Order: sequence, then structure tokens, then C-alpha cells
Amino acid sequence: MLAGLAVIYYLHFEGKKTVFVESSRLLSNYKGMLAAKQQYQAKSSVWQANIDTLVNDVQKSIKNYEASSAGYSTKEKELAQELIRTKQRQLADYQKAIQDKAGQEDAKMTSQVLDEVNAYIKRYGEEHGYKIILAASEYGNIAYAEEELNITDEILEGLNKEYAGE
Repeated sequence: MLAGLAVIYYLHFEGKKTVFVESSRLLSNYKGMLAAKQQYQAKSSVWQANIDTLVNDVQKSIKNYEASSAGYSTKEKELAQELIRTKQRQLADYQKAIQDKAGQEDAKMTSQVLDEVNAYIKRYGEEHGYKIILAASEYGNIAYAEEELNITDEILEGLNKEYAGE
């Protein structure tokens, strides 16, 4: 029985390798990921500039109030204070909305890049006759593997060529 399983294994898996890629190195060096990160950073810079503008507006309103409030009537003070509170609430709401949007954009970007990478790895595996391609993370999903089984460089080269349209 055991000999039969050995023969089946040999016939089925002979010449087929199990290989792995270093997922963190693959993603950090993939030009598609680098471009996506640059696009995200550009959006993030715009969002931060908008927040900075709102913060400056709130600070300016507070300074103006502090400088001028001595000459205000009680009603004028209340109105000015309410205006400042409204601006502070709007700033907090905007910051929260931007944080939510940033999280969604980051998740969307990462998902799109991972879909591209996974599709490429699948095609690569099929073209090279691999039975399985494992992903090694920085947290150690693979305890040990011979370096000759590491195809990260080949995957990265092909992925970047495909991204560049070559």
C-alpha cells in the first residue's frame, strides 16, 4: 500500500517543484505597488493641505475672537463663540471623513495591486508547471526552504516587465 502511494506521488509530482516567493520583498519592489503608493501619497498630500487650511481658519478665528472680544456685547460674544465651535466641529468631521476615505483608498489600492500580483503568479506557475507557489511573509510562514526554491526575483522581473508593458 505504502509503495503504491510512493509510486503515485512519484508519477504525479516528479519534475514538479514547490517554490516560494518572499511576499514583502515582492510587493515592496513591484513597480505597480510603487506607482500606487505615489498616487496615494499625492492624494494624501491634498487631503492634508485641506486639513491644514481648516486648522489655520479655526486658529485665526480664535485669535480674532481673543483680540476683539473685549469690545463685544454678550450676544456678539456668544455668536462668535458659536461660530468657532461650528468651525471646530466641521474640522473634526472633515478629519474623520478624510481618515475613513484614506483607509478605504489604501485598502482599494492594496487590493488592486494584490489582484495583479496574484494573477501574474498564477499565470507564472501555470506556464512553468509548478504545483504550488508558497508566499513567505516576514512573519515566517515558511520555516525553511532551500534558496533555489525562491523564485521571487523571477516573479518580480516578469511582473515589472508586464507593468511596464514589455
